[in-house]
Amino acid sequence: MLSVQNHRLVGDRVSFRATPNHGGELRARYLVFHYTAGRSAESSIESMCTRKPQGNASAHLVLARDGRIVQLVPFNIVAWHAGVSQWNGLVGLNQASIGIEMDNAGAMSRVGEKFVAWFGKEYAASEVMLAEHKHGGGVRPWHAYTEVQIERALELAELLVNHYRLEDVLGHDDIARGRKQDPGPAFPLASIASCALGRTSDLPLRYVVTSETLNIRKGPDASFDPVAPPLKKGTVVLLLQPADRWSKVEVEGPTDIEGWVNNSFIARARAVTRQRGAMKKSAVKKAPKKPVARKRSTRARR
Repeated sequence: MLSVQNHRLVGDRVSFRATPNHGGELRARYLVFHYTAGRSAESSIESMCTRKPQGNASAHLVLARDGRIVQLVPFNIVAWHAGVSQWNGLVGLNQASIGIEMDNAGAMSRVGEKFVAWFGKEYAASEVMLAEHKHGGGVRPWHAYTEVQIERALELAELLVNHYRLEDVLGHDDIARGRKQDPGPAFPLASIASCALGRTSDLPLRYVVTSETLNIRKGPDASFDPVAPPLKKGTVVLLLQPADRWSKVEVEGPTDIEGWVNNSFIARARAVTRQRGAMKKSAVKKAPKKPVARKRSTRARR
């Protein structure tokens, strides 16, 4: 169990390494999530703990893919993670936020059947999610977060929001829109923020299947294979990632089935009261277990 003592994180698999890249006193109002877009947690930590002629950066915490957490800056000291940024009338979020960097390669390129990060490393299809960023740009590959990473991120958000009475949980793409795109669509930021802040308005919307059967697929068009047997009419799904023609959904209930469906065959369900346990289920997602490579098909487009 994690806790904060004298502005330092304490708990299992937590360590501290001081960085010279920091500012003065911090009175945090926000929590900001990032991805490192680096090769590994270790390489990112090394970079953030090195004083360079220019381009120095840091964060309060680095969250590794195996769940380890390294603190670089105490929570009452400014870390250099936000850069040029603004939110809710405030300019320069370094002076008002705690920053968490998560070890993740970020947006990738597709070269044939391979998925390649900007630094040249290839990743297996099982480590990749195909999705469109909430600010647009089309469907592309993104490095998936691990389940333990998301669980630890949720625990950190709840702890820090409560301890420092933070006002909101944001992404770097929120405060530097058009300049940054982390933590990206593979990270369930809205659900984590809802859990940490006790909000219900940010929970995924509930929809129902309106056709007799509906294929739920690995990607946002009919060329992708189904992830499960067709959904029956009346099945309730949670809207995880809306888009113009296809949306990513999760089947409500103890199924762990999620995938893409054609928007023509779902309709908004009536609002119901949902418990916090359901909020956590939406926040903590498993990393993809099967390849997401496209496979052409002649199946009906739904």
